[in-house]
Amino acid sequence: MKRIFSFCFFVLLISSKLAAQSSLYDMNVIQRIEITFTQTNWDYMMDTAKAGSEGYIMASKIKINGIEYDSVGVKYKGNSTYKPNQVKNPLHIELDTYKAQDYQGFTDIKLSNAFNDPSFLREVMSYKIVRNYMQAPQSNFANVYINNQLTGLYSNSESIGNKFVDTHFGSKSNAFFKCNPIGGAGPGGNAYPNLVYLGADSSLYYSRYEMQSDAGWYDLVNLCDTLVNHTTAIENTLNVNEALWMMAFDNVLVNLDSYIGAFAQNYYLYKDNYTRFRPIVWDLNESFGRFSNTGTTNLNTTVSKQQMTHLLHINDSNWPLVKQLLASATFKRMYIAHMRTILSEQFANNTFYNYALPLQDLIKTSVSADPNKFYTYANFISNLTTDISGGNGSAPGLTNLMNGRNTYLSALADFTAVQPVISGIAVSDNHPPIGAVVHITANITNAMASGTFLAYRSGDVEPFKRILMFDDGFHGDGAANDGVYGSSITISAYKTEYYFYAENNQAGIFSPQQAEMNFYTLYTQVPANSNLVINEFLASNVSAVADQDGEFDDWIEILNLSDNLISLDSMYLSDSYTNLQKWQFPSDTSILPNGYLVVWADDDGQQKGLHASFKLSASGERIALTHATKGIFDTISFGTQSNDISMQRCPNVAGGFIFATPTFADSNNCVTSIDENSSNTELTIFPNPLTDQLNIVSGNKAINTIRIVNLLGMTVFERNGLNTSSLAMAFENFPVGIYLVIINGMISRKIVKE
Repeated sequence: MKRIFSFCFFVLLISSKLAAQSSLYDMNVIQRIEITFTQTNWDYMMDTAKAGSEGYIMASKIKINGIEYDSVGVKYKGNSTYKPNQVKNPLHIELDTYKAQDYQGFTDIKLSNAFNDPSFLREVMSYKIVRNYMQAPQSNFANVYINNQLTGLYSNSESIGNKFVDTHFGSKSNAFFKCNPIGGAGPGGNAYPNLVYLGADSSLYYSRYEMQSDAGWYDLVNLCDTLVNHTTAIENTLNVNEALWMMAFDNVLVNLDSYIGAFAQNYYLYKDNYTRFRPIVWDLNESFGRFSNTGTTNLNTTVSKQQMTHLLHINDSNWPLVKQLLASATFKRMYIAHMRTILSEQFANNTFYNYALPLQDLIKTSVSADPNKFYTYANFISNLTTDISGGNGSAPGLTNLMNGRNTYLSALADFTAVQPVISGIAVSDNHPPIGAVVHITANITNAMASGTFLAYRSGDVEPFKRILMFDDGFHGDGAANDGVYGSSITISAYKTEYYFYAENNQAGIFSPQQAEMNFYTLYTQVPANSNLVINEFLASNVSAVADQDGEFDDWIEILNLSDNLISLDSMYLSDSYTNLQKWQFPSDTSILPNGYLVVWADDDGQQKGLHASFKLSASGERIALTHATKGIFDTISFGTQSNDISMQRCPNVAGGFIFATPTFADSNNCVTSIDENSSNTELTIFPNPLTDQLNIVSGNKAINTIRIVNLLGMTVFERNGLNTSSLAMAFENFPVGIYLVIINGMISRKIVKE
């Protein structure tokens, strides 16, 4: 028994060390969270707070992956998953309740206890899937200790708060609602946040929705009114595409503790700066058929869940989001197209199992060590594939459910209908100047002429504008009736994002199929007179470089390319494409000839020096350098960052961005990576540069995971659970450029695709 304990402790210790080097939501690493209360009756105080005002109890300190914070707010959360007599309750940690402090920019940590999930995988895997199609929280796992005692393994999901909506939607002060009944949903109640229009009196909605903003009831009432009574105008009030993705996701995964289930709950609505509400899924612990009540019937067997209708509630006025949207033939075809995409990308050819099995392997030691889990370890192992009963209730096997559901749905007429084909996408000018008219064309077959669309926008959070495409010879499409459709747009910003949609009488299709989460991008020419560039930035500064007050804040480095002194009057830095003038350089600020200037991104204007009014997000966002009248000088969008690893231009000045060792206020040395001098000296990647095939050979350590990241920090390829010493992968379809290959989450190498 002692050896088993020692092994578990060793694994948890190694996991803790890895966690300290990774982002809070790295799916390949189990986080370690340690809570210390000095109050001997802390559990009673937490229960009392939960039963009353749900206020926070002060923990004397909390450690997250070894980083310590004092005076932190903690409370129990949850509805059915919370019990006053159980040890392992869901937790909400708020780092800034009493002091201004954060971990990697995050202040709120939401921890769920796997109360209803023997697999432990439902929440994390569901978020992983839905993030491919709409903005949704990051999620992974954390071992939680209270007063030095292991409480158990939790799922750790990103909070949907002001930081989340500001990062993804470009604002944080508009109408914002958590769509859960006040006091929780349950049998016998009827105050559900189902978007039914109850009348103009906002008080009629108070018990159904929890407002997260200072105001907004009028906006919510208007949404319900428009959805039910003015559906033709709904796209001005709701991001319909995201709503269709949410409905498709919930239906495919039989996620009935959601809008489409009995209580029509567990989602958020945020109104962006363009008058549209944006839906966000939440609380996915009962996804994959763990909840059975549709609101009209109970699906009490796995077979009934496998064969749940894809048109659930299509004629039911108590679910107007479903009924009203699917009453539109086009919206219904879009909805079916989204369902087909989820099935083909996530559940065909064992894709889901191949992603889920390595995650199960990652957490199995922690599950075994969990002293307060609600199901047995055997239940945990088997529930990935096999239905189980016991614990807190029966649960379908994840792959058993989804293999049957994929088979059932794929055989229905709506899913066998032949979709249009979109190919041969072309742009008349790949780098047009602002103000230019550009023709965008595509080969489109098996589509109605009235059902071919180009959707485009000029910023990350703007609504896409959908316009018809034509095969008439007058829209840059070549000859009339040749199968090539075109549209013309005027370039108005430094980049244009676009996608296509086509439909016939039976089916529709998007290109790319993940639209609007994924799209094609057209960049304009860089201003010819721009001698200023963003040369390097560090978005997760843990211990790399300290500012004048000894604080390790994020920073952005600007480089003067000219031989002249450049004044920064009327110049701005921003992390928002909708607010390019977020922080102005102080008057009389200038950069020396061929010199560097560093701005601390710490939202602390009280400190001496250059301190921008925003922070960078380690989970990814954007940076823009602009002029009040001359527009954008330079910009970059980036993905998830690693601690103390900067992104810098390589080669210095003119190259693309790569991960590298920081070179603060100095020339970039282009020594890549997190671990170029790794102890795995026998790791070989060849050829480099390459054209069509990448080969990886490891002589002294198995290759378990591989992740390939592009210059923007975006993951373009990922595989887990490999357990091999050599790997060969086709690379001919990857765009030309520089990539970072990350092996086993730690060892990385730079490669060049020619």
